[in-house]
Amino acid sequence: MSDKIQFQQREQLKEKPDQSSLTFGKVFTDYMLSFEYSIDKGWHDLKIIPYGPIELSPAAQCIHYGQSVFEGLKAYKHDDEVVLFRPEENFKRINMSLSRLKMPEVDEALLLEGLKQLIDIERDWVPQGEGQSLYIRPYVFATQEGLGVHPSHEYRLLIILSPSGSYYGGDSLRPTKIYVEDEYVRAVRGGVGYAKVAGNYAASLLAQSNANSEGFDQVLWLDGVEQKYVEEVGSMNIFFVIDGKVVTPELNGSILPGITRKTVLELAKTLGYEVDERRVAIDELYQYHKEGRLQEVFGTGTAAVISPVGELQFKDEKIVINDNQTGPITQKLYDNYTGIQSGKLEDPHGWRVVVPKY
Repeated sequence: MSDKIQFQQREQLKEKPDQSSLTFGKVFTDYMLSFEYSIDKGWHDLKIIPYGPIELSPAAQCIHYGQSVFEGLKAYKHDDEVVLFRPEENFKRINMSLSRLKMPEVDEALLLEGLKQLIDIERDWVPQGEGQSLYIRPYVFATQEGLGVHPSHEYRLLIILSPSGSYYGGDSLRPTKIYVEDEYVRAVRGGVGYAKVAGNYAASLLAQSNANSEGFDQVLWLDGVEQKYVEEVGSMNIFFVIDGKVVTPELNGSILPGITRKTVLELAKTLGYEVDERRVAIDELYQYHKEGRLQEVFGTGTAAVISPVGELQFKDEKIVINDNQTGPITQKLYDNYTGIQSGKLEDPHGWRVVVPKY
């Protein structure tokens, strides 16, 4: 254990869950990582403590003014080895999100070291069934007491861990049904759409709930100005296979720069696929479908990894993608991505980070 990281032991460890019945994000491990910030001390008091309730002032600024950002990544077990997947990218992105909300950035290397030590302590919690992982949730929130509207002078960072099954429960490659939202918008350029800000997700809940009530799994958001161009799905970036080419909306300031998105783009190129990042109009997609050129659609995200899309509905017009089956390019990308994650395939990119035993 690093002398920079304190460790507070629990009196009694929890009983671990039955791995055959794991869902997503319902059970939490024995410990969590905690880091404090004050304007006079900076980031300090990095420690691993028992998972449990936290004390927060009723006037904490995160509650009233929404200074709160988070990340999501996973740890995997292969034989006796526990592995993270591109964690440095998550800590780069959390600093980008912190900067956008005028919150203090963190030492990425120190935070990664703290995460490794936390996971080493909790390595027995990492499940190793098909589609299972230890989900990792770092988040930062404003804790200063007071009702003045200004950046907080005090913050707390926590990392909690949750052994989890497939995000959708059951078959991870079950094609999903997606509703293209034509009333509400998620984000606009110049706003906070590119950051992993808690409020982005709160703003999506009404549309998501409406879509669920109509039998859809997710919402596909259009741009916030013209409501014409495809942006992203609620929990995923979106990809299309058009004439054999892998196409995804270009990053424009209102789309989250997904780490799974970035990895899939890099992986697709190494597998020999042509890749195109550009603006994609929803009417254009429907025209491609009529012409038989829209071959596959899939989403990418940390929780769902790669998720095929079987149906899209925009206004009153529904289209079925690839006969509601997982397409060959989606399947190949999924197999290679998860193969590298799990250690079943070689990792020529250096994406896997082994958690040492301290």
